[in-house]
Amino acid sequence: MILAEFSKKNNDYKGFRVSGHAGYADSGQDIVCAAVTTAVSFAANLITDGFGCKAEAEAEENAIVCKVKKPDSSANTIISMLVEQLRQISEEFPETVHITISEV
Repeated sequence: MILAEFSKKNNDYKGFRVSGHAGYADSGQDIVCAAVTTAVSFAANLITDGFGCKAEAEAEENAIVCKVKKPDSSANTIISMLVEQLRQISEEFPETVHITISEV
């Protein structure tokens, strides 16, 4: 299962960590993993490079992490849309993506 963990403070997203494998199909054939990886990478790149938000993103082994250093409306909107995209994927492919949003 893919674990998508988001953190918020005062209604502003502080970042996210997405890790794991969907287990929908064999490695290299898993359309859920491909969809999630594309959405998460695109969101992280938009935040850091596209809009130049004060944030940092990095790929770890089997995970993508993005931390917003300073509250930013662009980053907040992008992360909100990422949450929605992952919710849609999890509805279409149940038991593949688990989303948590924690207040920090």
